[in-house]
Amino acid sequence: MAMTSQLAPPAEEDPAIETAEEAKEPAEADINELCKDMFSKMATYLTGELTATSEDYKLLENMNKLTSLKYLEMKDIAINISRNLKDLNQKYAALQPYLEQINLIEEQVAALEQAAYKLDAYSKRLEAKYKKLEKR
Repeated sequence: MAMTSQLAPPAEEDPAIETAEEAKEPAEADINELCKDMFSKMATYLTGELTATSEDYKLLENMNKLTSLKYLEMKDIAINISRNLKDLNQKYAALQPYLEQINLIEEQVAALEQAAYKLDAYSKRLEAKYKKLEKR
């Protein structure tokens, strides 16, 4: 038969084909060691993740404390500003009658100044008339 001579050589001779003897299950001790190693590394990883999360929460807590202190300082500053503003308003209210008197005096001085200008203009006219009469 000519066809059988063209077939591939048997599996034992082909190095690319695994045989049942080459594919072995790892030993039970190796699997246990690998599992212990995997769980140990996973525990280390999770511990690191939890530690990082815990540190993040501690950082947030510290930031909240500092923010709270800053707001307390700002509250004290606002209270002091409010108190000073009330004091200034009271002082202004106490000065208000004097300010009104100053305004009244200013108006009177302006009126007096206008009267002085009018008197000066009148005296100049009188002087001019006197000089005119004196020349005759």
